[in-house]
Amino acid sequence: GSKDKDKVKALYDSIKPDCIVHVQGVVSSYKGKLQLTTNEPDKIEVLEKGQYAESDFIKPAKKNVDEMYVELLNAIDSVENKKLKAMLNSIFGTDEIEKKLKVHAGAIEMHHNWVGGLLQHMLEVLEFCKKAHELFPQLDRDLLIAGALLHDLGKLEEIEMTSRIKSTTKGQLLGHIILTAIFVSKKCDEAGLDEMTKNKLLHIIASHHGKYEQGSPKEPAFPEAVAIYYADEMSAKLADLTEFIENSKNDTNDDFMFHDKIKRNILLR
Repeated sequence: GSKDKDKVKALYDSIKPDCIVHVQGVVSSYKGKLQLTTNEPDKIEVLEKGQYAESDFIKPAKKNVDEMYVELLNAIDSVENKKLKAMLNSIFGTDEIEKKLKVHAGAIEMHHNWVGGLLQHMLEVLEFCKKAHELFPQLDRDLLIAGALLHDLGKLEEIEMTSRIKSTTKGQLLGHIILTAIFVSKKCDEAGLDEMTKNKLLHIIASHHGKYEQGSPKEPAFPEAVAIYYADEMSAKLADLTEFIENSKNDTNDDFMFHDKIKRNILLR
């Protein structure tokens, strides 16, 4: 180690949780394992925000985020309700929301916890809702599109992307359902949306976890809300299982692996 104890202590004290540290040293083998050795504090630097890409430390996007965002905007363009369409464009047409959605994860651990995961999840919910409308054309297509794109938007405030995905203080205190409802309610008022459409959108947000025991403040009370609840479930559960299988295949030669989150064995082959 360095003989400059004060410099070493200052460096040690500067390294905080979630810091990104750049280290230069010599890699060698010790007892069959690689080790990194550096004797100079100057070779260790705590990086400031902007000196690194935060997304480098989180799982990469599984789909092209630019193409996904075009798909989202095309869906909004197909909305027939003019005030609802204007409201959606006022949200998703901003550079701020576009930039955030192209990097934001869908969750910390449960599902879509990778770069662009939230955007991917929203579009998967949208696709399931489109299929529901094909099978049941009496459903309000505009409401399905808006609900699919808005239902989880509060996650932009609930979790943050640093060197890892973590909860914000606001997220811990309120959660994404309440945060989404507050944001959407304000946007509905700004757009002059009629009271019934506004209340239906807020109900979709409040009920999209489906059951009280699953953290849902309300249970779905009309067909479009039911469709979005099950679309959300399908997207979340299938994303989680397919990634679990993909990650587990190389860890065992067995046909099954126990899934800690859902507490059952999953077929890998």
